Amino acid sequence: MATTHTSLPLPVLPAGWSADKDFKAIGTLSAATQRNIEPVGPHFLAHARRKRHHRTFSEDERIQAQENVKKVEDDDSAEISEPEDPLMLQRDAKDWKGQDHYAVLGLSKYRYRATEDQIKRAHRKKVLRHHPDKKAAAGNTEDDTFFKCIQKATEVLLDPVRRRQFDSVDEHADVEPPTKKQAQKGGYFKLWSHVFASEGRFSKNQPVPRLGDEKSSKEEVEHFYNFWYNFDSWRSFEYQDEDVPDDNENRDQKRHVERKNNNARKKKKTEDTARLRSLVDECLAGDDRIKKFRTEEKARKNKNKFEKEATERKAKEEAEKAKIEAEKIAKEREEVEKTEKAEGKKAKEAAKNAAKKNKRVLKSSVKDANYLQDGGDPSPAQIDGVLNDVDLVMGKIDNEELATLAAKLNGKKSPADVKAVWSAEVGRLLREGKLKEGDAKMMT
Repeated sequence: MATTHTSLPLPVLPAGWSADKDFKAIGTLSAATQRNIEPVGPHFLAHARRKRHHRTFSEDERIQAQENVKKVEDDDSAEISEPEDPLMLQRDAKDWKGQDHYAVLGLSKYRYRATEDQIKRAHRKKVLRHHPDKKAAAGNTEDDTFFKCIQKATEVLLDPVRRRQFDSVDEHADVEPPTKKQAQKGGYFKLWSHVFASEGRFSKNQPVPRLGDEKSSKEEVEHFYNFWYNFDSWRSFEYQDEDVPDDNENRDQKRHVERKNNNARKKKKTEDTARLRSLVDECLAGDDRIKKFRTEEKARKNKNKFEKEATERKAKEEAEKAKIEAEKIAKEREEVEKTEKAEGKKAKEAAKNAAKKNKRVLKSSVKDANYLQDGGDPSPAQIDGVLNDVDLVMGKIDNEELATLAAKLNGKKSPADVKAVWSAEVGRLLREGKLKEGDAKMMT
């Protein structure tokens, strides 16, 4: 390889520059040291390798390429390595829809979990092994059918849309639900967790809740089953569509095939939804946690019912007791009122009788005093006048005043004494305004 030397001029110094005018030394240079310089680097190693093995540039590059291929195969063998099925190697490349793309690339254990990097490395490994040029160089006269299968598998799996369509119908990634016999042996939740982990890859809502274990709370279990009974799946079945004719001449046939594909997709979607629903029902039926929660819920309801009945019974007893107490108090009050009424009536009767007696005393007082006539018999007019005045005065005083007046008249017989008492009473009534001037003239 020829070396080219290019001369470049130094930059022009600024005007007025002087070399040593403003230069000041701030130190001295250290003494020179003798050191051994060794050639290193990839180019020197390549040169040494060619000299050692007496190779030309082209021979060394070819050998290094073969070693790199072997190194790539060795590096990928630990992660991406599985035996190739002889029947798979003989597949017809035209039937690419029927092939297992993950198995073709050796990614059967990864499937929908395989990353883009793993797919690319698996493709590189398969190409290095099955490339037609490599087989021809080795004297193998086999055709390139499997190489086309590899290319088609890589094309599908590196396209996000087409890979999603293939994953939708990839039955090899499905996990069969455990049988009743398997579930009875133990590990119920572990077995079913694998099933729902596989089905969860189709969920539009991520992350998918876990099935949990025996210690999961009621809220977690209810959330899990609610999620799966309302599962929103992105799974589609376009990958299994019948090929639509590309020619423009037969448009009716094209539309017929498209309608047929749409109907087939809807039917498969409905069947898949029913299958998943049946799967959740089966898991729910064998979930002992649901039975435990139902037993606890029943016990809690019975406890609440018992407490409610006890509270109602206690409230009823207290209400009955309060009613009896109220009736007792009402009865006692009624008895007291009845007694008081009787006593009041009795007192009223007594007062009435006392008033009658006092009135008789008052009337008797004037009668015994000869109707207030000193000597001789009183005239009928005198008698009527005195008795009328007695009735007038008795009508103006109450029972208490009546009793007081009767007490004052008690024992008095002479007309003067009796008239003095009546005269004092009439004067009091006149002062109080109960009588008018000129009333009870016979008493004054």
